[in-house]
Amino acid sequence: MEFNDSQAIPVAADQGNTKSLIDNAVCNTSIFSKKGFLDRLFARWFNRLVYPQIWEDPEVDIEALNLNEHSKIFTISSGGCNALNYLTEHPESVTVVDLNEAHIALIKLKLTATKQLSQKEFFQFFAQADTKDNIELYKQKLQQHLDDSTSAYWDQPIGLFRKPRIQMFAENFYTFGLLGQFIGLIHWVGRRLGYDISKVMEARNLEEQQTLFNQHVAPLFHTRLIKFLSRRSMVMYSLGIPPSQFTEMESNAQQNQQSMHELLEFRARRLACDFPLETNYFAWQAYGRKYDTQFEMALPRYLQSHQFSSLQTEVAKVHVFHQSMTERLKNMDDNSLNAYLFLDAQDWMNPEQLTELWQEVNRTAEIGARVVFRTAGEHSPLEDKLSPSIIGHWITDTAANRTWTAKDRSSIYGGVHMYEKIA
Repeated sequence: MEFNDSQAIPVAADQGNTKSLIDNAVCNTSIFSKKGFLDRLFARWFNRLVYPQIWEDPEVDIEALNLNEHSKIFTISSGGCNALNYLTEHPESVTVVDLNEAHIALIKLKLTATKQLSQKEFFQFFAQADTKDNIELYKQKLQQHLDDSTSAYWDQPIGLFRKPRIQMFAENFYTFGLLGQFIGLIHWVGRRLGYDISKVMEARNLEEQQTLFNQHVAPLFHTRLIKFLSRRSMVMYSLGIPPSQFTEMESNAQQNQQSMHELLEFRARRLACDFPLETNYFAWQAYGRKYDTQFEMALPRYLQSHQFSSLQTEVAKVHVFHQSMTERLKNMDDNSLNAYLFLDAQDWMNPEQLTELWQEVNRTAEIGARVVFRTAGEHSPLEDKLSPSIIGHWITDTAANRTWTAKDRSSIYGGVHMYEKIA
């Protein structure tokens, strides 16, 4: 562990570059196979900022993992929102890993901002994320407190006009990254085809949400263009969906006697219609391209004003590593963790990779520890890919899993699964 200065956030030394880490995680079949070729295309595409915001509902995670002041958490960073949300439960520790240097740079920026900014400045920077003053805040209060690799990432000029990356926070950060740009493309294509999917945000209740979705969103999924695109795995790369995960989604659709465009419509409908817009910030980002900064209701926990003091108090408990889950776990003590959040990463893994990961999970997990993860399809891969000697230490409740899946406001996954260690 290294420290930049007395005010800095503790950060791990760089454990490897993004390209090699992603290649090792994704490219697990021969390049001469169709999957192997597509895997390598995805790995190249994924080597940049993908998620400006995480798309797993932290309220479901907190409930399913039973987080509290005794929790020792291990999680993937992605947009970094989840780790900060978990701090509101005052855990003992939060270990964060990610393969992608862009996601590492984003969470380090957020962690540093909790120490260096006021609550009002923090809200402006990460909730509004479209104010020119944010660049001055960065230069005056954040830049000098970042480690060299993080400041180099945000200061690097990119794009046709060679603007530094930090400029994204003056131009609505949430419209950037692969996912942000892909959502923007969906809005643009919809308007070209005669549908304005942002109209969903005009709804005042659940009934109107259904009506506006049927009028402005559902028909888009039945256009010839969207039907064609939804069958192409490469189109899903910008959603962070690798070929193996796309295959799971296809299988899920077939089991439910759906086409891919119907499966995508079903999940988009859940996102838009199953939860009140007043509090579903995932719907705000998908259909409105922003957070609720006026009434401050549709916000993740870490952006809620009354939680900011908790972030400042707890931030030193977060330790960030540019490393794979398995490699980080190999460096951790036996029985040292009791809460694991794997997002959807296991969908990327073949049986050998999954076995290696869970050998380390078994070693590092206390009795009673919980693991939560998402899957593109409805079913968990663990029973099919892990031997009884490994998975036999864990139990899961399929009824509870279905309940947590139904509660997940992002609605983009087929399943939320929780496993608890019993031996």
